[in-house]
Amino acid sequence: MMTDPSSPQLLWSPSPEWIRASRMESFRVWLSEKQNVSCNTYQDLWQWSVDHVADFWEALWKYFDVQSHTPCQQVLDQPAETLLGSQWFTGATLNYAEHVFRNAQNGQPAILFKSERHPLTAITWDELQSKVSSVAAWLKSKGIQKGDRVAAFLPNIPEAIIAFLAVNSLGGVWSSCSPDFGTASVVDRFQQIEPRILIAADGYSYNGKPFDKTKAVEELAAQLPTLETVVWLPYLNDAPPPHTSAPVALWKDVEATQSNKLTFTPVPFDHPIWVLYSSGTTGKPKAITHSQGGILLEHLKAMGLHQDCRKGDRFFWYSTTGWMMWNYANSALLHGATVVLYDGAAAFPDINALWEFAKEARINHFGGGAAYYIACMKKDVHFPEGAFPDLRSVGSTGSPLPPEAFEWLYHSVKKDMWLISLSGGTDICSGFVGGAPMLPVYKGEIQCRMLGCKVEAFDDNGQPLVDEVGEMVITEPMPSMPICFWNDPGNERYRESYFDMYPGLWRHGDWVKITPRGTLVIYGRSDATLNRGGVRIGTSEVYSAVDSIPEVADSMVVCIEREGGAYYMPLFVVPAEGQQLTDGLKQKINQTLKSQYSPRHVPDEIIAVSEIPYTISGKKMEAPVKKILMGMDPEKAVSKDAMRNPKALEPFIRMVTA
Repeated sequence: MMTDPSSPQLLWSPSPEWIRASRMESFRVWLSEKQNVSCNTYQDLWQWSVDHVADFWEALWKYFDVQSHTPCQQVLDQPAETLLGSQWFTGATLNYAEHVFRNAQNGQPAILFKSERHPLTAITWDELQSKVSSVAAWLKSKGIQKGDRVAAFLPNIPEAIIAFLAVNSLGGVWSSCSPDFGTASVVDRFQQIEPRILIAADGYSYNGKPFDKTKAVEELAAQLPTLETVVWLPYLNDAPPPHTSAPVALWKDVEATQSNKLTFTPVPFDHPIWVLYSSGTTGKPKAITHSQGGILLEHLKAMGLHQDCRKGDRFFWYSTTGWMMWNYANSALLHGATVVLYDGAAAFPDINALWEFAKEARINHFGGGAAYYIACMKKDVHFPEGAFPDLRSVGSTGSPLPPEAFEWLYHSVKKDMWLISLSGGTDICSGFVGGAPMLPVYKGEIQCRMLGCKVEAFDDNGQPLVDEVGEMVITEPMPSMPICFWNDPGNERYRESYFDMYPGLWRHGDWVKITPRGTLVIYGRSDATLNRGGVRIGTSEVYSAVDSIPEVADSMVVCIEREGGAYYMPLFVVPAEGQQLTDGLKQKINQTLKSQYSPRHVPDEIIAVSEIPYTISGKKMEAPVKKILMGMDPEKAVSKDAMRNPKALEPFIRMVTA
């Protein structure tokens, strides 16, 4: 059942020793001693950070000793009555990659890597710096300089990190897509930014099968008219380079380029660092552009304070190069930690694959999508106490983590560890809400609003709510908010994406409740909110109940508005292996929803499907399915190239056309 706010179930509390050792506590003490800011609790610290926004971010700058090549003239210049257009640290010039190598732990691994096809290997900090220096020298020889775009079509392999740091060291702008994206989907993304260089692999491996992408690279290059060179990286095999309209260079030759000492090009604080993309399921993907300085400060804060990542730690988050968690996880390098990479399927050869990898790589911080933990829970995965002696934290994001999965992690993975449920997005390449090492963990609840994030739950009239569900709204600016959407004249798409519902304030699109204790529960995307008799219900409540039923492997619920103010709420379920959707199972689902929540949560109909549609980054596609079921042309409702499993849409389309 959902956590009762008046009597939450405590799952873990940090010990006094744990708190004293944390970087968050170090920052709190530093504020008191060096800045004369007294905060006794995390809530005090958060309140100060959002009441004194400029002072907070300036304090972070000093605490992490950010190196600027020119002096900052003003910390924050905010337009009247709006967050849009806020200017941060004007006059300052810096470089993200320079801060990565400031904390190099020479002789220690900077990257640990394993894939379905490759054993665990290490790249030391010295090797990383040498490789980055060589790739940067090659890029420089091709004329790449400040502001030029370099695109990558690469799996989650060390070469992607090496290439990013090389591009960044020159002040170039990075953008990457995973090779499991459809070609048209990649074209839609990269065409917007007009890259000069494309770094591409010949394919990837997933579930033990190779997927050759040579033809895709040829098609991609042909549709990028600004492309000057394709850098070819054989990953699956030693196949010859593709025939492309642009000249081809081999990665091994690029990486062997003679170079001197690695140097760094200072750029203004608001200079682009990379372009990330929205899912693109319902239109051309938004080219979300972040700043060097904004991302540097945010990742120093989020990874250092809220993930408690320290020098020598091993940080892992299961991701691909097409998801912002790849960018986020790599920021562990800023803290002198080791980034741990895995390329392949999370459940190959079996559901234990990533957990066995965690043991082998001695991972301290393990991260993944909520769907992975739910799958492990349903498979009744269990480890003996002491199986993960190195593990300090487990992170979850991508979708709301149900209360039962919180409990499963503490019962079946490790009793004494810190569970961080993180929620934010590509929009800021970080979290708005997440973890704090000085706070307890309650079942089904996110620990806190992150420092500098003025998160509120608003009603339809723009009034803040406490202990009630509302729209997630951010009411103070953050440096990691996008500087723009690439090629968005007048910031039109940017403004309509976040600032239309509550003028001047950022509406994120999540349905959230903030408890009186400052913890949070996210109920799913607000555009997928269910309406039952005028009462709004979050999709996460339905999924939490259905996930507890072992006969159901997956589910999706939508609510469709009909004429006359009526609503139709079907629940689509994927029966577990060997199961069928019988009347008895339907009755069990309905009874579970009714007993755990309310009669309003019981669907109008339960329908079996073979699979649930997902985006490539692993999010359920409730909104596109809802549009299709309401009669929208499927071609306009969703871009299949942005999907992980396009065939999953077919049953929904047939429901409308039959």
